[in-house]
Amino acid sequence: MKGKFQEEVPVITVILVILNIGIWLFMEITGDTQDVWYMLEHGASYAPAIVEAGESWRIFTSMFLHFGADHLINNMLILGLMGFRLEHTLGSVRFALLYLGAGLCGNLLSLYQEWMTGDFAVSAGASGAVFGVVGGLIAWAVFHKGKVEGLTTKGLFGMAALSLYYGFSTAGVDNWGHIGGISGGFLLGGIFAICSKVVDFKKRKQYTIK
Repeated sequence: MKGKFQEEVPVITVILVILNIGIWLFMEITGDTQDVWYMLEHGASYAPAIVEAGESWRIFTSMFLHFGADHLINNMLILGLMGFRLEHTLGSVRFALLYLGAGLCGNLLSLYQEWMTGDFAVSAGASGAVFGVVGGLIAWAVFHKGKVEGLTTKGLFGMAALSLYYGFSTAGVDNWGHIGGISGGFLLGGIFAICSKVVDFKKRKQYTIK
């Protein structure tokens, strides 16, 4: 008997969700993830530490830390729902590059803004990268005339607008990180979308079962 199936498991999305949850659980067991000093000691972002102490690695590590369960759950729900679609569209490697690139864009813009204003805060979370996933989906929809599996361009713009509005209307939210993330995701998503007109990203390896 022969049959064919396509590999569609969102490997990177699953790994990212498990990794973020695992890190949060470990930190919650060994300390308090809502304690600012504890988070700072374990890799959260803080402009003076990054710029003056040269701890540039915080720009990366802070992407995998979360302040409390609500912060984690909100980010992982969006990542799970949106990441699946974008990874299926771009492929795992390009999705991983977009996710990390957007997260770094968000953290760098946030760092720049804090340094310019002198208004420093300890920050952490995958929000910049998650907003980047939304930005990537919007870019794909724009360059492919709304063709995103199960999503419309209008719906994506609406979700992004509501998410940004929630951030600006809620205290303690790193809005510059969100703006940098969604902008970086849109830029990278746009590049991938343009390249996809030459190379078909949606091709999947087919396997034969005998």
